[in-house]
Order: sequence, then C-alpha cells, then structure tokens
Amino acid sequence: MVLGTLFGLFIAAVAVQFLYYVFVFGKFAFQKAQQGAPKRIPVSVIVCAKNEAENVLKLVPLLAEQDYPQFEIVLIDDASSDDTLAHFEHFEAVYPNIKLVKVENNEAFWGNKKFALTLGIKAAKYEFLLFTDADCYPTSNQWIKEMTGHFTAQKTIVLGYGAYEKVKGSFLNKLIRFETLLTATQYFAWARLGKPYMGVGRNMAYKREEFFRVRGFMDHMKIRSGDDDLFINQAANGKNTVCSYTTDSFTYSQPKTTFKDWFQQKRRHVATAQHYKGFDSFQLSVFYLSQLLFLITPIALLAFQYQWIVVLSLIGFRYIFCWIVLGMAAGKLKEKDVMYFYPLIEIVLIFTQLNVAFTNLFSKPVHWK
Repeated sequence: MVLGTLFGLFIAAVAVQFLYYVFVFGKFAFQKAQQGAPKRIPVSVIVCAKNEAENVLKLVPLLAEQDYPQFEIVLIDDASSDDTLAHFEHFEAVYPNIKLVKVENNEAFWGNKKFALTLGIKAAKYEFLLFTDADCYPTSNQWIKEMTGHFTAQKTIVLGYGAYEKVKGSFLNKLIRFETLLTATQYFAWARLGKPYMGVGRNMAYKREEFFRVRGFMDHMKIRSGDDDLFINQAANGKNTVCSYTTDSFTYSQPKTTFKDWFQQKRRHVATAQHYKGFDSFQLSVFYLSQLLFLITPIALLAFQYQWIVVLSLIGFRYIFCWIVLGMAAGKLKEKDVMYFYPLIEIVLIFTQLNVAFTNLFSKPVHWK
C-alpha cells in the first residue's frame, strides 16, 4: 500500500516535471535566436549604489562608453559611508550626461533601496528607464541598444539576463550559475507564455508610466527586498512584457565566494518570493515539490525493488528531457559548462532549497542594500 502510494507520487512527479520542462521551459529553450530592432529612443540608465566605491569605478566608465545616440546616467548615492559619493561627484564633473542624486538618511525609509530608486526614477530626464546594479557591468558597449531595441508601443517592460562571472575550478560557482540559469529559464519562459512573474534588477528596463501605474514600490515598500521581482510581479503582464537574451544584452556580476554568503542570499530571495501573486507562488511551489519528490520517492522504491525497471526507465527519461531543455537554454545564456555537472548540481541545489525553506520558517533573513 505504502509503496504503491510512493510509486504514484513518483509517476506524478515525473509527469509534472515533463510538463514544466517541455511545455513551459521549452517556450524559451526552443525559441530561435533573437534579433532586436534598434531604436533611437532617449534612455535614462539608473544605478543605485550604497558603499560600492570599488565597483562604481569599474562600472560608470563602461556605461559612459555605451554606443547609443542619446542617454543619461542617473547615479544614486544611497547614503554611502565610503567613497562612493566622492567617485560619483568626480564622474559627474567628467561626463556631461551624468546626473547625481544624493539620498540622505530618512527615519521612515532608512536603508531602503526602494526609496532611493524612487528618487532616482523621479529625477530621470527620459521616460524609458534601464536598470543595473552597482556591482554589475554590461558585456559590451551595445548593452543599451540591445535592451531598448525590444521596446514597442505595447511592450513597455523588458526583462534581461543578469549573469555571474565564471570562476575556474569552483563547484560553488557552478552551483550559483546553474541556479541563475534555471531561474532565468523559468521567468523567461513564463513571460513568453504571457505570465511574467519576476525579473532581476541587475538587468531590466521599463517605461516610467509602468512605475507610476502601480504606485511605484508603495505596496511593498516595507519589504526591504523586491525592488525588481516584486515590482515586475505587480506591473508585468502578457501584453506589456518582452524578454531580451542576446549576448550583448547580458550583464555580469561577481558571485558569492562562500556557501554561507550564498545561502543567506538564497534565504532573502525565497522570503521575497513568498509575496508573489497566488498563481506565481503556487506554480513555483509545485515545480520545486515535484523536484523533491522525484529525488526522494525512487530511493524507497528501488530499495524494495518495487517496479524497479519502470522506476529506472523513468529516471533516465526524466534526466534526458531535462538535460535537453536546460542544455538548449544554457546555450542561449552562455552557461553550457554548468550542464556537465547537471545531475549532481541539481541534487545539491534541491536540498539547499529545502534547507532554506526550513531555516526561514524559524528565523527571518537579514536584508541589506
């Protein structure tokens, strides 16, 4: 009886995984190579920084050298205590298209990036806004052109890919980049299905009217994180959202170098996702539950040799279609090397997510930036 129930759960898990990978994630993975239509619309590039002195020295010159006819760079200093503001003031004197926004500590919004971003958005000269973080950098001087090339009269939100640098010989680095690949595959695929649910602040763009249409960050201002995914979850829909995944549209940033730091980052992401719309939270929960059941149920079934030929066949079938779909997505996002370690990385990621879920039940993660 028990083994029969476990076998039924195993079959269901494989079926759910097949539906997700082939019919949902396949919408992105099997999509043809993307080509944008270059626009000449004026753009405000917005960067919010808090104690990022070293990173902004690298980022701002790369932004200033973008090959684009008309853009400004809005630099927001979020009450930094290091040399970030001094560097911003220097860049403002050097580059004529830089606008500096200084944020003072505010008792009601102290340390809240959403408050700082709101000031920057209001200060922007142009209606089309392109966002990245201070610890990121674009892959080429075509970044603005590639991201804004997807704006149309209807498409006023553009979701981009925020990748992480590769660290040779680091399993943690492959784990982080695999998780980033899987997350991007999910939000790109759901956006193509007309159900966008998140984006990353490291690389996204939208028209300012979308920001004010949902009252900016007001509905989730008290939640320290979510200036990117919670905003997109609220403002994006099938009619106004499009994805950009050409190589020149990527941004890169340095990944965490210790498992502890990455684990804390994951805790914050999971805590933020709890505030998604009902359908989005449900579909994410179903996906991760099916992953967990696929790993756990076969252990008991194979231990008792219950329908072992069927179980092994379905395990092989599941890994084949997952490898194909994620491999296609990894090719688009230039993350093919993580797929060489796919089964092992996935197992570690699933149990890390389970650990994160249990840890968050008993304590709230600390948010910063």
